Amino acid sequence: MLDLSGVTVDYAGIVAVDDVSLSAAPGAITTLVGANGAGKSSLLRAISGLIRPARGSIRFDGAETTGLGPEELVRRGLCHVPEGRGLFPYMSVRDNLLSGAHLRRDTARVRDDLDRVFHYFPILRDHQHRIARNFSGGQQQMIAIGRGIMSRPRFYIFDEPSIGLAPLIVREVLDTIATLARDEGCGVLLVEQNANLALEIASTGYVMDLGRITLSGPSAELKADQRVREAYLGL
Repeated sequence: MLDLSGVTVDYAGIVAVDDVSLSAAPGAITTLVGANGAGKSSLLRAISGLIRPARGSIRFDGAETTGLGPEELVRRGLCHVPEGRGLFPYMSVRDNLLSGAHLRRDTARVRDDLDRVFHYFPILRDHQHRIARNFSGGQQQMIAIGRGIMSRPRFYIFDEPSIGLAPLIVREVLDTIATLARDEGCGVLLVEQNANLALEIASTGYVMDLGRITLSGPSAELKADQRVREAYLGL
């Protein structure tokens, strides 16, 4: 569903992503792990149209999307839930969620999707009129994921969804991502600092180091690889 070939991103001559190729299937989770500064977020920003790669090709659902802007990519079914969540802090939970549907005109289905978000995260229904800044980090991440659901995507990109969260909330957030892939048939590209959990819920993994893909394969094999265990799993 998502195919990258030779993607390179540089900032004024400083290469952040160097000749990266990867594929992510529909209805499955593909994870990208690596140390801070490896270039993971820059790669995600290139995929979602926030920056333009210097070289390479990005294809989504069989069509070339290199250079397309974020709005067009959202229309095509791509959703990027960014690191740091990017909420409107002084807007209500409900309005933050509805902002994810701002390109849609199918009002009845928008209401249905709002109910679907509340099904995943019941606490948001109970406090939907409170402003977003008054919620904990974990609850704000729920809002960010819910806003993504409201765009009715076919493919999700998640950038560090567990950062700054308590361990129990991390498990809940990643389980919800796994549910989205399984129950809705959506593809997922997941960048996650908790490499152990990311490889547990993903079917395929890539390891990124200094802007390049250094290892790839089935997640179970990567999890058993001694180099990955020592570098990212603390084993």
